[in-house]
Amino acid sequence: MTTTGEEVEKRKMKGDMELVSSSDSTSESSSDLGKENQREGWKGKLDFLLTCVGYAVGLGNIWRFPYLCYRSGGGAFFVPYVTFLFLCGMPLFFMEVSYGQFASLSPIAVWKICPLFKGVGIGMVIVSAIVCIYYNVIVAWTIYYLFVSFQAVLPWSECGNSWNTEYCVDGSHLANTTMTNYTGYEMNNSSVIFSLINHTTTELPSNLSQGLYNFTEAASNISIHKVTASEEYWHRHVLEITDGIENLGTIRWQLLLCLIAAWIFVFLCLFKGVDILGKVMHFAAPFPYLVLLVLLVRGVTLPGAIDGIKFYLVPRWEKLAEFKVWGDAALQIFYSVGMAWGGIITMASYNRFNHNIYRDAMIVPIINCSTSIFAGCVIFSVLGFMAHEAGSTVAEVVTEGPGLTFVAYPEAVAKLPISPLWSVLFFLMLFTIGLDSQFGMFETCLSAFMDEYPQYLRDKRVLVSAVVCVFEFLVGIPLVTQGGIYILQIMDWYCACFSLMLISLAECIVIAWIYGCDRFYEDIELMIGYKPCFWWKICWKYITPATILFVWVFSVTQLAPVTYGDVVYPDWAIVFGWVLGFVSLIPIPVVMVIQIMNEEGSLLERVKKLVKPAADWGPSTPEDRELYLQSRCSKSSSKSSKYFCKNTLTKHTYRMVKEKYPTTINAFSSLQTAVLNSE
Repeated sequence: MTTTGEEVEKRKMKGDMELVSSSDSTSESSSDLGKENQREGWKGKLDFLLTCVGYAVGLGNIWRFPYLCYRSGGGAFFVPYVTFLFLCGMPLFFMEVSYGQFASLSPIAVWKICPLFKGVGIGMVIVSAIVCIYYNVIVAWTIYYLFVSFQAVLPWSECGNSWNTEYCVDGSHLANTTMTNYTGYEMNNSSVIFSLINHTTTELPSNLSQGLYNFTEAASNISIHKVTASEEYWHRHVLEITDGIENLGTIRWQLLLCLIAAWIFVFLCLFKGVDILGKVMHFAAPFPYLVLLVLLVRGVTLPGAIDGIKFYLVPRWEKLAEFKVWGDAALQIFYSVGMAWGGIITMASYNRFNHNIYRDAMIVPIINCSTSIFAGCVIFSVLGFMAHEAGSTVAEVVTEGPGLTFVAYPEAVAKLPISPLWSVLFFLMLFTIGLDSQFGMFETCLSAFMDEYPQYLRDKRVLVSAVVCVFEFLVGIPLVTQGGIYILQIMDWYCACFSLMLISLAECIVIAWIYGCDRFYEDIELMIGYKPCFWWKICWKYITPATILFVWVFSVTQLAPVTYGDVVYPDWAIVFGWVLGFVSLIPIPVVMVIQIMNEEGSLLERVKKLVKPAADWGPSTPEDRELYLQSRCSKSSSKSSKYFCKNTLTKHTYRMVKEKYPTTINAFSSLQTAVLNSE
């Protein structure tokens, strides 16, 4: 038998009517749950902007970017850095805030936009959950240093404490050290332990003369093993570090208490949702900038500060010819702006539907990158002073990571007048910056659970927050053991090193090619009232995916086995690191298989259905959804699509008017007529 086109059209209409009926029934049952499950949102006009700034500006802006800039050509590094900001950072940031705000859903639930790729959202949440564990340990370190800074003499400013060794050098003697002050040396790769006694007489005993002569002969082969007081304080007192990951030692109860305090701070700021978080960020976001400004003003008045800033900013243009410099710039942008972590989507999901997301998407990345450059001036002004006091060069004192924030900078602060004041300000700033980023990552995890199971969890936010806090705290306990920093180094080294790029690439392909840039532009226009310029479409379809591939290839080729200082990790620890790196990617193919298995039809039919937005994709409020459906239907061409749109719109319209104007029949009639005549 042959099937006429008219019969096919009738079957499609019948299917559409069944879908409308099903959708209508689902919507009515959801409405019966009550308004207690309604999703919250930002209360203040600046809540979203300040939270995004706090989330994006993290510890990496303080302890990684300045060192990276110095190593990669000084001011010349700004060229690739700003280039990749516009090619990759801003387009991805704009994309994530746009579809997050449009659907008002967190990173997992928002993948109604393309159900086949729901695993991408799960991967985002897994990355944030893992980073939350060790990031709060770093916050705990800042709490510890902040607490011990409230004393007249900073404990890392001098030797002679119970944790110091005979190799310790405090700041007052660092510039005038002589070999007779130390007992530990390395000669021709062999350890030679001996003692020399200072003699004030001009005549030496004969039995020492030959020894000193032989010592002078070998002086060129001797390197003095000096350790600053701040480094011994960090490794031997704060961490009480062991010799490797095989020996974790015991729990450092002081750090455990600080970790408990850090999680209590997170819970108190998030257990009531973004209402409290928005208020907290009005202080937490601008405060670090105030402290950085105060530290910069103090820093530039110190001797040697200008040399440090010159060392940081003077461009070395020949570095731009190196592939590694461009790769580092792209990688830093990727980590710094915060794409693919899920936090940007989460923060945007609490916006009003018509919030001017375009403006904020331009402001936040620029503020973030400007903060990195500004923080570098603050850091290098003090490092220049430190080098001046030690009689060395800036290159000899500069470092990155925890070595900068917990060793080098505290050592420099200890040399300042009223050093406890500057130490309190510095670690209070680090504490605030760390918590700002932690809030964003933790809220991503919470909202992911509650948006997936709103009927069970949305009205139990306090309980969910407490359970997740306790769970992440318990998992983080091994990181506050004596060998815990070795575990932390593995997590930081692998968990987001290459998975973020692949997640972002999948995200970019889905939005630009499967969902479609044209449709995405229409969604943005529905929110802000106009379409963005064509530049973003070009970026999303071509430039940004190519840049992401470049960053991924660079990160994989440059990824060496994890180390901590001179400590080499065993093979099993490296394997564990790679597992952490892949665990956020596993959900992508697994969820694809599950989604396909749960659908009906042939394999091709299942895939075609799953790459299309779900029936309930769109704005969350009835009014905004009505506008969205009307907008979609006005662009439909087939009879079945128009029939579906008319039925859907009239049912949605009826419910909306019935709720708002139960006694006004004329309002519904006129609105229904307008909808039916809109095509």
